[in-house]
Amino acid sequence: MSWITEIARPDIRALAPYRHAAWEPGLVRLHANELPWRSLADGSDAGLNRYPEPHPHALAARLARFYQVDAEAVLPCRGSDEAIDLLTRCYARCGRDAILITPPTFGMYALCAHVQGATIIEVPLRRESGYGIDLPALHKAVTSAVKLVYLCSPNNPTGNLIDRATVLSLASALAGRALLVVDEAYVEFSGSPSLGADLRAHPGLVVLRTMSKAHGLAGARCGAVLAHPEIIALLRRVIQPYAVTQLTIEAVARALEPAAVEESRQRVAQVISERERMAAALSARISVRHVWPSAANFLLVECADAGAALQRCHAAGLLVRDLRHLPSLGQALRLSIGTPEHNDRLLEVLP
Repeated sequence: MSWITEIARPDIRALAPYRHAAWEPGLVRLHANELPWRSLADGSDAGLNRYPEPHPHALAARLARFYQVDAEAVLPCRGSDEAIDLLTRCYARCGRDAILITPPTFGMYALCAHVQGATIIEVPLRRESGYGIDLPALHKAVTSAVKLVYLCSPNNPTGNLIDRATVLSLASALAGRALLVVDEAYVEFSGSPSLGADLRAHPGLVVLRTMSKAHGLAGARCGAVLAHPEIIALLRRVIQPYAVTQLTIEAVARALEPAAVEESRQRVAQVISERERMAAALSARISVRHVWPSAANFLLVECADAGAALQRCHAAGLLVRDLRHLPSLGQALRLSIGTPEHNDRLLEVLP
């Protein structure tokens, strides 16, 4: 057992996983208390009257090929949200351990820690450096209680990408003490490669991927943890059996077919093109103070009057994200990149 398992919660290390019904799809199933007939509303390939594979190995293998990692290094789950929850539950003891986050960032890291009863240590991003990481402050803040350091790259909501060398240097510095979890939900829009290729050299590095953004499957809820097999084995002790539904398994299989992957790449390219067009157009608006550079599928926009901008957007039938409650983002909105038509409508309502 290596350090990446030793720093996990001792009770999780000793936990016996749930013993689910045997998975032998070639046999008649009279062992799982299922209804033997399909519903008239069932349009799936495999049949929704039957439980899906308890831990979807075939899906894991597909994702592993797509993300170019070993199959043992992949855990499919219900979006990145479940991945964050699993990691926090497995590594952070209530009242004793801590996670470290770099606000403003994705709120699920802190929420899962609050639910778990773990301490949250914050090292704010440096606005003056384009919301870059304050590395000296981060290193100083990593106490013996910190078991997980969460980074979002490209970061939500600021949109900036963290330099690969910086991430790998931090992973090396944390080795033996804490896992470095890098959330790559938006990496396809950045033009930069995933850190998944660096997992073997950095066993304490965890990469989160999702089918929600670039592949257009937000409603299917499928994400993946890419990590050392010891970490994956630990998370599998905690994840619920049948977590990934049959409909999701089938949707992801279709999304990973070559034609669908090519379509996703084309749409990502269109989003990037629209992102740059919108950034230039918004920067010329008198109602906009600043548009931050983005490597994601959204723009962080500081307004002269964010409240008024919100009202104008809503009146035009457009929903944008209000970020005024977050530190250092008092007049900021997050604008997702839509279709060219939707983007034009947004530009029309912002003077």
